[in-house]
Amino acid sequence: MSDNLVWFVWSLGLIVIWLIVYLLRRDARKRMLWASLITTPFGLTEPLFVPEYWHPPSLFDLAHRTGFDIESLIFCFGIGGLGIIFYDLIFKVEHRKMSEGEMHQHRHRFHIWTLLSPIIVFPLSYFFIDWNVIYSATLAMFVAGLAALWCRPDLKAKIWIGGLLFLAFYAVYFLSLGLLAPGYVEKVWTLSAISGIEFIGIPIEELVFAFTFGMLWSSYYEHLNWLKIGPPRKAVE
Repeated sequence: MSDNLVWFVWSLGLIVIWLIVYLLRRDARKRMLWASLITTPFGLTEPLFVPEYWHPPSLFDLAHRTGFDIESLIFCFGIGGLGIIFYDLIFKVEHRKMSEGEMHQHRHRFHIWTLLSPIIVFPLSYFFIDWNVIYSATLAMFVAGLAALWCRPDLKAKIWIGGLLFLAFYAVYFLSLGLLAPGYVEKVWTLSAISGIEFIGIPIEELVFAFTFGMLWSSYYEHLNWLKIGPPRKAVE
């Protein structure tokens, strides 16, 4: 396969998985689409990562020529919808609206700030710490995840387990890249600019990204919409 198609085909694989889950889980569709539409624009941050973090050959060679590429938008769409739903696919939960009393607890005075924390922390880290952009991104997501834990302790299981679930999914999915294009990581990632540490052929930075993304994103729907989760209530006979 041509190097210019690898990133495109690999990102499309996420859409295939997204569509399978979307078709099979009617109850998840609204959340998945909502989440994907929010995360897709973050694909426009790709010029921050090219070539500092990696330099993927892309359709029409856009990444090398402009820093932008179509694949990043596809990738961000895919992980957005999947990252927000994995916990719900494994654990049966029911969403319930928080009461007025719960919404006015003292921690929720900072509700909007905890939700905005990743886009506050990222530029501060990016502009004031001399390190690779991937570390700014993962720090921002980790801090946001901790902020969510503080603001919504009732979601702590979803936050931690959501991080682990997305990490497991992403690690398995990342291995398909080695099958699709052997040697692609060494060719495309700027390993000299990061730790160079790999686990089962995956740069450790990718795994940390996956965990912090899952940690932040798994509970974002509930946090933003003032929802809490619990086991499904039994139908009244």
